[in-house]
Amino acid sequence: MEITEKLLQYRYHITIAIAVSLTFSLVLYAAPRILSILHYFWPLFASTTVFLVTVIAFGGVSKFSDEAHGEKAGEGLLDYVAAERPEHIDEPQSQNSSE
Repeated sequence: MEITEKLLQYRYHITIAIAVSLTFSLVLYAAPRILSILHYFWPLFASTTVFLVTVIAFGGVSKFSDEAHGEKAGEGLLDYVAAERPEHIDEPQSQNSSE
C-alpha cells in the first residue's frame, strides 16, 4: 500500500517524465542524420573555409593591435563618445547683449 501512495504522490512527475521521453525519442527518430546534414551543407562549409583562408593569406597580421595605436583597445572610441563636442554645448546668453 505504501508504494501505491508514493506513486500517486509523484503521478504528475512520472507523467511529465514519460511525455518528455516520448517527445525526445520522436524528435530523434524524425531528425535527419548528421551525415545528411553535412552532405547538404558541404558547399557552404567549403566556401567559408576558402574565404577565411583567403582573408588570412592576403590580410596578414591585424593592423588594429594595441602596439600600433599606442593606447588600450577601444580607449579612443570611448574618449570620442564621452567628449563634449562644441557644436552641442549651449553657451549661456549674457543679459548685456539684449540691451
